[in-house]
Amino acid sequence: MIRSRKQARGSAAPAFLLALLLTLLVLATVYVFAAHLFPPPPPITSIALLVDRQYDLTLYVAGVAFILAQLGLAYAVFRFRDRGQRAHFTHGNVAMEVVWTTITLVVFLGLAIAGRKAWAEDRYTAAEPGAIQIEVTTTQFVYTFRYPGADNKFGRLDPSLVSAPTGNPLGLDPNDPAGRDDIVVPTLTVPVDHPVELLLRSQDVVHNFFVRELRLQQDSVPGMMVPVHFTANRIGQYDIVCTQLCGLGHNTMHSFLNVVSESGYESFLKRQAAGQ
Repeated sequence: MIRSRKQARGSAAPAFLLALLLTLLVLATVYVFAAHLFPPPPPITSIALLVDRQYDLTLYVAGVAFILAQLGLAYAVFRFRDRGQRAHFTHGNVAMEVVWTTITLVVFLGLAIAGRKAWAEDRYTAAEPGAIQIEVTTTQFVYTFRYPGADNKFGRLDPSLVSAPTGNPLGLDPNDPAGRDDIVVPTLTVPVDHPVELLLRSQDVVHNFFVRELRLQQDSVPGMMVPVHFTANRIGQYDIVCTQLCGLGHNTMHSFLNVVSESGYESFLKRQAAGQ
């Protein structure tokens, strides 16, 4: 009789272990972020700084919600563990549901409003006057960059002339004078502290242009010319990767962004123009 009563009351051990596991999970997660074990690369534009600040704000708010929710769950698991009592059904509390939903709505709307500047600067503003225009063409599984040359005009493209094996991956029309000085290269080079506007296009499927240090990510879509702009403020070489699953060779789609001095940029243009 005594043994059956103890069995009916249940055991505190499973509830305690689960509550402890949840608590350790919270502590480990907080440590990973607080210790900066996986820090992002430093930003290289003023807009990237705004993106980082918004990310941190969102992380703090979501982190507090995560900690409270998981510790509350750990408490509930142990506090309301099986003691052999009869289970009972609750209809909940409508007032509490309304309050909690309202708080969540206000918090998420607040985060969206706080992040509007970082988002709008990249997506809803035009490039600064005098920005350098560079065309970015994506295709399985390479990036190709085109500069307009000395006349500052892009030449006409003819899809029927596209032929990477013969050295015309973009389909430049040789009969168009505006395209004879166009510079076509496999890497992107821009001058430091100078506004740049990229014109993204795709020849086949949806690809993506992503540079972590720019905090800039944009899809290139067939049939569309998608503009994005930035002003890099730190000289260096940065990876360009595609974040869309664009085919079996997706993992090999890679290039570089080279941010150089003004003189270095002029030397780059002269060197490439002489070799075209």
